[in-house]
Amino acid sequence: MIALAIIFERLLSLRKARICPNGIANEAIRLLRSNSVNPESLVKLEDACLAGRVLSTILGARDKPVGEIRYLAEQTAADVNHEMQRFLPALAMIATVAPLMGLFGTVIGMIEIFAAYQPGGTDPGQLARGISIALYNTGFGILIAVPAAMAHRLFRVHVDNLLLRIEQASRLLIEQVQNR
Repeated sequence: MIALAIIFERLLSLRKARICPNGIANEAIRLLRSNSVNPESLVKLEDACLAGRVLSTILGARDKPVGEIRYLAEQTAADVNHEMQRFLPALAMIATVAPLMGLFGTVIGMIEIFAAYQPGGTDPGQLARGISIALYNTGFGILIAVPAAMAHRLFRVHVDNLLLRIEQASRLLIEQVQNR
């Protein structure tokens, strides 16, 4: 259940329109070129999306040396990256632990099988019950682990792609700051 909750939360939180919508870099460049950078416009840009945080940091530091602008942008981007990576380690942990829990259940099923053994004859129903416990637990462990591992990997790739878009927008804005 936790893995499903994380997957749905990340699906909603990591939408491109919420992180780095088309045109956000152009909006920041327009603010710079038109000399419309003021505290209100920076707050509006920052609140628009996660990429807006980085771009508003760049615009807010536009009068500083380029090296310092880059440093501040990297610091803000690190915070944005941390927010986008939220819950992904938990999803990876679920993907790793679920098969182990399935294996644990398999061991319990095997214990049931050996506990059912009697030198004079073993009840086939008890053997079947132990085998059933072992197989169900193995199956459930795999059933949980595979989607969690796939979702984790897909989200990591998606976050990397979004970070690249933010980096490209930031580079473009820094170039404009240098050329003004």
